Amino acid sequence: MEIYITDLAAYNNGHLIGEWVSLPMSKNDLNLKISEILLRGTEVCNKDEIHEEFFITDYECDFMEIGEYDDIYNLNDIAAKMERMNEHFQKITKFLLSNNLVNNLNKAIEEVENVIIHKNSTMEDIAYEFVNEHYDIGSLAPIIANAIDYQKIGRELSYDGRYFEEDGDIYEYLG
Repeated sequence: MEIYITDLAAYNNGHLIGEWVSLPMSKNDLNLKISEILLRGTEVCNKDEIHEEFFITDYECDFMEIGEYDDIYNLNDIAAKMERMNEHFQKITKFLLSNNLVNNLNKAIEEVENVIIHKNSTMEDIAYEFVNEHYDIGSLAPIIANAIDYQKIGRELSYDGRYFEEDGDIYEYLG
């Protein structure tokens, strides 16, 4: 996660004073970075006026939206939690957040176990698995078994809001 921290007073005076910051970082380093940005803003503007307020003018994050006045320390904590997760859990967490199935990282972490990733699958593959789980296809006459339209069944399954296609995978949300 990267955010562009901007000095609010300098911005209001027509100066874009800020810096891209990669999160997570230690709280001390984050405080130091914010202080440096505000000091540069103070120097560019009126040196008698101390700048204390900042906001986020841009960001790069692939799993959540970030607002101008979001709590930077909370964002830092979120970035730290994401960094500690293994790749599989990160992928599921990003999926839950980006599809608005949950509204915060803590809820996403709780819901990780309710998501199944069917790698390199299509809804037709999901339909085939579904039919074979629920029905004894082997006992059907070949003329009937070969006439099953898995593509149509897959389309019907996709309407229930539990399956999501992303990056060649099917995510199944059981929550």
